[in-house]
Amino acid sequence: MVTTSLLFASLSFTSAFAQNDLDGFELPGAARACFGMLGITEERALAICDALALKENVRARELAQRWIAEQPGSAAAQFALAEVLVRVEGNLARALFHLSRAEELTNYSSLGRAMASGGAEWHYLTLSQLSYVHQLMGNQQASLDYLDRIESVYGQEVESFRGWPLIKMQKWDEARESANKVLATSNDTRERSRAWNTLCAVELASLRPAESLEACDNSISEDEAAAQGDNGELDTVYLLNASEVSLSMLRMEEAEDYLTRASRYIDPESVGDPWIYLLYLYMNQGRFDEALSALNSMLVWRDSQEPIVGVMNRAEHFLVSAAFLILAGYPEDAATLSATALNQPDRTGSYSADEAQKDSIAALINHMANQTAYEAKLEEAAWLDFPQSLDARAEALALRFKAWRSGRHAASLFADSQVLQNRLRPYAPLDVHIPEWVEPELVTILGEGVISSILEQTRDGGAFSLNEGYYYAYHAEIAAQKRQDARTIENAGRAMGLLPSQEVLLKARLSARIADAAWRMGETEIALNNYEQAMAWDPSIFRRLGLSLPARITGVDDAFVHQVIGYVESSPRFHSHADGLSLEVFPQNDLTICLSTRGGSPLSCAQMGGFDDTLELTPAQQLVKEFHFQTFGPGFDISQAQRMRLLGNSVIISSQNNADGQSNRNTVLQGQ
Repeated sequence: MVTTSLLFASLSFTSAFAQNDLDGFELPGAARACFGMLGITEERALAICDALALKENVRARELAQRWIAEQPGSAAAQFALAEVLVRVEGNLARALFHLSRAEELTNYSSLGRAMASGGAEWHYLTLSQLSYVHQLMGNQQASLDYLDRIESVYGQEVESFRGWPLIKMQKWDEARESANKVLATSNDTRERSRAWNTLCAVELASLRPAESLEACDNSISEDEAAAQGDNGELDTVYLLNASEVSLSMLRMEEAEDYLTRASRYIDPESVGDPWIYLLYLYMNQGRFDEALSALNSMLVWRDSQEPIVGVMNRAEHFLVSAAFLILAGYPEDAATLSATALNQPDRTGSYSADEAQKDSIAALINHMANQTAYEAKLEEAAWLDFPQSLDARAEALALRFKAWRSGRHAASLFADSQVLQNRLRPYAPLDVHIPEWVEPELVTILGEGVISSILEQTRDGGAFSLNEGYYYAYHAEIAAQKRQDARTIENAGRAMGLLPSQEVLLKARLSARIADAAWRMGETEIALNNYEQAMAWDPSIFRRLGLSLPARITGVDDAFVHQVIGYVESSPRFHSHADGLSLEVFPQNDLTICLSTRGGSPLSCAQMGGFDDTLELTPAQQLVKEFHFQTFGPGFDISQAQRMRLLGNSVIISSQNNADGQSNRNTVLQGQ
């Protein structure tokens, strides 16, 4: 499932360890807090805060713009507009411009000067938000520098916020030292929870998953205590990170339990959407009905998010949706989604993964989507009339070129041997999520020789110590692409015997590889058993791999039936053979095609409800089209409107959200 990176209490899978950086975004409300701080008396600032509290976002933007137009030299006005840009629009680049201007206007070097100026609150707020925005935009050193300035000028304890930037910079020892310092000196449950989350990521990076899971559980316990103390809710991020660690230990059921707990209540301020990771998990396990339900729940969660969160995790929403659409039989829509994820900037500062890792999986998914669309277009050409068939073949060639181009792009991003070694590790920690059933595509884009060499180094490093089934699965894919049939069957068989039972889609790929190799070797019984098993587990695998099913095609002596049989025989998904699976075409009044095992058990039956005269297809063509859609996918009819909605508005996670920062804003000046 999720090879997401960890989240900083703030975007896999996973797929990225996170720390939820929106913890700091306390929505304005009680005690007349403005921008997270009590005691602000500036009337224009209070009016903007009131508008934000009432969700009158347009009014808040208008008030801030009017203020800055009339008083461009006001640090308060510059900060207020920046805050609106962050909260309402998620426009970090423009917000950074105005924050930098506010910093220029309040560049105090000591508390005395800040207090004497009368603008200490705006200076503090500006430094706080600059640290946060730089962290989200990936400039971790700048984030740390602003934390140092806050501590230097205002004497505020900021140690619990240092851990995540240090993790992003891969300064593991410094991050561990910082977290342990917090745990040794602080009794604040929120600070301790962030520190445990830091250790959760650090220990996982150090390949100490047991210690990592213990740290994750401690972060959850501390956060539960904090939630009870202030009548708040448990931070989604800590549960997601714990699920990531469980996955890295191949504890699938435990990971699902953490995710289910996280999904019970919508957390609009959390960068982690548990439905993303549940969707990956359900797809991995071939639980397609639950996957469809998770997709719908994911959209509800996404639409409830704060705008800044949408900026941070939009790529994850696009990529998991694209993966689902590939399986569901809508590869061209999947290509659009993955291309969008690749082309739009994503703020990954709250994930242990970085933007380059996001781009690599986006390019890989885009390659798969275009390659699958190419195969589907060849199927379409088989039942179209000659002129339309030529057009379809031309479109297929264009899709194949796109697949090649995105494959080359993905290969360039995976070129680093250390990155690739970590990528081959099952449920690789601290990386963007690549589903295990997708990872064999790395053999296609990088070549058998490259993967063979890296695979042995990865194994020697202990990456497959928990389960060597993944190692043999890679070798099976390498042998299959080399057309080494005996080795394909041997390695795939060993992998099937070792892999966790939950790896349904990966096992389906292995079964398809065994079937294809065994058929060429004349091992008919082995081949047919595996064709049937692969169809049961993941019917889309034959289209994705460009494989053809042997079928004994029968039907009554009827013109309609002969026409349908001709279309089926022309399809790249079937070839006629007396010893193949049973494919029966029924007369026109039934409008039915059935694919069955040799024993007569149905694998796929397509029956049209009636002829659609709005389409430029004959009944025979419509029937064959419907049969291919039902046979090589789960059969979900997802409307164009629903698919367009996936584009929407659009890893471990950082547990440090901006709400934490805002809660500190109210205390920093009160004891001075």
